[in-house]
Amino acid sequence: MTTSWQDLQEAQPGFAETVRTRFGGYKHHVLGTLRADGSPRLSGIEAEFRLGELWLGMMPGSRKALDLRRDPRFALHANPGPDTSMDGGDVRIAGRAVEVTDPAVIARFVGEVTVPEGPFHLFRVDFTEVVRTYVDDPDLVLEVWRPGGPLRTVRRGNDDAPPRTDG
Repeated sequence: MTTSWQDLQEAQPGFAETVRTRFGGYKHHVLGTLRADGSPRLSGIEAEFRLGELWLGMMPGSRKALDLRRDPRFALHANPGPDTSMDGGDVRIAGRAVEVTDPAVIARFVGEVTVPEGPFHLFRVDFTEVVRTYVDDPDLVLEVWRPGGPLRTVRRGNDDAPPRTDG
């Protein structure tokens, strides 16, 4: 089962808008991929929400693209920003990157965004988890969405009480 950005928007429109807004605050984010030996690699990346999907574009032959071709699992972390405010919370996405090679789909994508001249790798995100973490004093709040399930909210207080879960 594949899960697109459109699927998240339909299932949880308010949460999806919060996630998109958080990613839209900055151009560059952090992508985690797996190297051939299984160790993690962190790379800068631009993420594009277009055509009902989340897209990751990369230079031809880049290490992150080669990582994703070999093992499509990834984690994408929204840029936390230049200050300590963390407005909008901390947002991260996990999933699988599906390389798109269909010229018609690539042409539609290029028609929607400005891309550098020349070849590039294009990957569509297949979501497995989206998490937002923020502080609602005195609690740390985690909102977790996985395909096919509800939006779960977990509150963790500063005391020794067990976390409270909604949903």
